[in-house]
Amino acid sequence: MRFNSRSLAAAALAPALVLAGAFHVSAEQVGEVGVDWLGNDILIEAISDPKVSGVTCHVAYFERGIIDRLQKGNWFEDPSNSSIACRQTGPVTVGEISMSEAGEEVFREGRSLIWKDLLVKRIYDKGNDTLIYLAHSRQVQDGSAKMSISVVPLWSANATWTNGKPQP
Repeated sequence: MRFNSRSLAAAALAPALVLAGAFHVSAEQVGEVGVDWLGNDILIEAISDPKVSGVTCHVAYFERGIIDRLQKGNWFEDPSNSSIACRQTGPVTVGEISMSEAGEEVFREGRSLIWKDLLVKRIYDKGNDTLIYLAHSRQVQDGSAKMSISVVPLWSANATWTNGKPQP
């Protein structure tokens, strides 16, 4: 088994998450690219939007290997860098989603033991009938300006809305 910050964080936080009844959208790892001899990798995960069927996001991020962790002495944190691409992958059905400018969280994954998360948020652009997916890092302090954005136009997807399409 390979050591990484996600497995350590999951083991440390699993009892608390079970007690809290936390809901977490799962990601399926679909790719892994080695980038150097230190064991550092770029991982690619597929994430299905739980409230919008027919849309899949692929998120790529850097994961440090054990040799890199030993050399740098920072065991419990991976970089904030990430990239996202979202596309229609089937018939689109939009459930009850947030219409606020802040949008809503679709996915969250720890990038350090406690302090840093990789987030994917969905924002609906009513005027352009488009879903915007934003991947960014959230930290307790020293927030990161590293982000990536992807859009899925609904006007060309013949999307079905379970609660009726909102009017512009």
